[in-house]
Amino acid sequence: MKKITLIITLLFMVQVSIAQNSCTGAQVLSGPGIYTVGVINGTVPTLICADNGANTQPNPAGEWFIYTPTANHTVTVSTDIAANTPRKDTRVHIYIGTCAALTCLTGNDDGGSDFSSVASFNVTAGTSYIIAFDNMWLNTVQNTGFSFQLTESAVVVPPVIPITYNVQTIATVNSSYNLCVTDMNGDRIDDIAGVSANNLRVHQQGAGGTFTITDYPVAGTSFMPGWSLAGGDFNKDGKTDLILGSGQGLSVWKSVGTGYTSITPGDYIFCQRTNFADLNNDGNLDIFSCHDIAPNCYYLNGGGATNPLTFYQSNVTPGAMKLGIGGGNYATLFTDFDNDGDTDVFISKCSGPPCELHRNDGNGVYTDISALAQINVTPIQTWSSAIGDFDNDGDMDIIITASSGSHKYFRNNLDTTNSTEEAFTNITVGSGWDTNTSTNIDNVTYDFDNDGFLDVLGGGNKIMFNQHNSTFASVAYSGISIGAVGDLNSDGFLDILNGNTVRYAVPNTNKWLKVGLQGTQSNINGIGARIEIYGAWGKQIRDIRSGEGFKYMSSLNAHFGIGQATTIDQVIVRWPSGIIDTYTNVTPNQMLLVVEGATLAVNSFNNGAFALYPNPVKDVINIQLDTNLNVTLKSALVYDLTGKVVLSVDDLTQPINVEKLATGTYVLSISDENNKSYSQKFIKQ
Repeated sequence: MKKITLIITLLFMVQVSIAQNSCTGAQVLSGPGIYTVGVINGTVPTLICADNGANTQPNPAGEWFIYTPTANHTVTVSTDIAANTPRKDTRVHIYIGTCAALTCLTGNDDGGSDFSSVASFNVTAGTSYIIAFDNMWLNTVQNTGFSFQLTESAVVVPPVIPITYNVQTIATVNSSYNLCVTDMNGDRIDDIAGVSANNLRVHQQGAGGTFTITDYPVAGTSFMPGWSLAGGDFNKDGKTDLILGSGQGLSVWKSVGTGYTSITPGDYIFCQRTNFADLNNDGNLDIFSCHDIAPNCYYLNGGGATNPLTFYQSNVTPGAMKLGIGGGNYATLFTDFDNDGDTDVFISKCSGPPCELHRNDGNGVYTDISALAQINVTPIQTWSSAIGDFDNDGDMDIIITASSGSHKYFRNNLDTTNSTEEAFTNITVGSGWDTNTSTNIDNVTYDFDNDGFLDVLGGGNKIMFNQHNSTFASVAYSGISIGAVGDLNSDGFLDILNGNTVRYAVPNTNKWLKVGLQGTQSNINGIGARIEIYGAWGKQIRDIRSGEGFKYMSSLNAHFGIGQATTIDQVIVRWPSGIIDTYTNVTPNQMLLVVEGATLAVNSFNNGAFALYPNPVKDVINIQLDTNLNVTLKSALVYDLTGKVVLSVDDLTQPINVEKLATGTYVLSISDENNKSYSQKFIKQ
């Protein structure tokens, strides 16, 4: 096996001898221990793997080290140790390659207390790791000496089979296109929908996972979903409508009374991934389609009884949203990457150009930040990508899953303390994705074993299971392949439909929560909503999406595994309308149905973070923060009891002026720097 040299850039101090001043002359570290270094005065690292950009010190410098483990370990390098009292503001970068050609592995700036650095990564016996620190944040006093500790721990080995499946063939699932697992009748229980020419067959799930079969004739000529299918309640009647994407265009099968009717607009689109999404946030679901050979297309939903559609093509139709300038668009994934409350768009590209990330700036304006985010890598061939919060740090990461070639894993470095977009960090090397040679056109991410961390189902007859440390391990299953995902027997574990074969997950002892949404001001499915849950594990997030991966339509319920936790401290739903619903002390192993605005009219709020005075109030209201809590309040929204936002406040250093509000009862919802929300009712006199 060819030896690979990993080069890790960190700010260090070495015990006994001073670190060498260049990468090629890096000081040898003997193994675990505490090392001390003096002044940082060597060659500055120029490839930045941690946050906050290039070294802007007047005299940028660095120090370099090399470490070769004798066994496989998870290694942690930390300046957050007692030897540094007070802590020092340090920064670390981790590379692979050679000194002449470095590639980032990982890095860290403020991962420890008081801006210290903590970086963990897996190492392989006999592989050399070079380590260097820069002086980006060191002032004259700090640059007189500090220490770092290198520790080794055993690499986490996954269970041989984290979850098992019972395989069952359902002969009546025999439509031409069996691509859809989602709630079709508004009861928030996943059903199976199959499409054939002029017929929609629905297997409605009943008690104990039994099914009732109903065929809905669909008159006229429709395009068939040879490329993709998406579902959502397009006309707000409580039933799920479908987008059928073909190589010539798309059709919409819309529920009408007790049946369905076909809408085929007739515009030429070489459809790939199709989606329902509320593009203009008017509460109506719009229709989006990737275009293989031209810019992407969408139809705005005019609402009303007839749902009139208006066709737009990005960068072609006057006034169209700019969502991709060329072809090769194979999959779109709508999710909030920058945690600002609106839905951004990631586009997987197949025909040669790099993937694209478009930031939603509001009012129909999208900005291509692919280069800024540094996810526009080439060469890469991908038909879809797996996107989720894989490290449970509260923002969405990206795994560009290759249809041919090599996968790429990017960690989101979102910093909510400033308005600058930070680049994602390529952490592919050592993650398990660098050694995963199985490729596939379709890839989706769910917590299949309910351990609280998102896994990925793709190619190679296996699931890539999350190891809780930004690494993944593959577990093979005979015959398993991508398909529509949902809970088809209501046991809290996710099942997989492929053709007419269902892989029913065999429950383990892990606990779970499902969240179903019913929008009132937002679209009825809550597509585009962000759901957060808090507990012993920290924080998990899910965004509600119609159409993940490349081809299939999966459950519109949010699904969380929580491992062995026995309670869920808080569930927060952030709706596209801006309404925030909050539930506390939620019992696991249940379906939680959230109606938009339902928690705004409860009798009292015990938010545990702040009090309001005076209450009732005439003109200005003051916020008294609990001094025992280490939180920083960031922004506030005021709702009336219908759930409408009536006041938005970004400066909480001053009392909030509510003088212009009408007399009545309101809810003040305040977010902290971690986007956790706290609510309190008040009365305006």
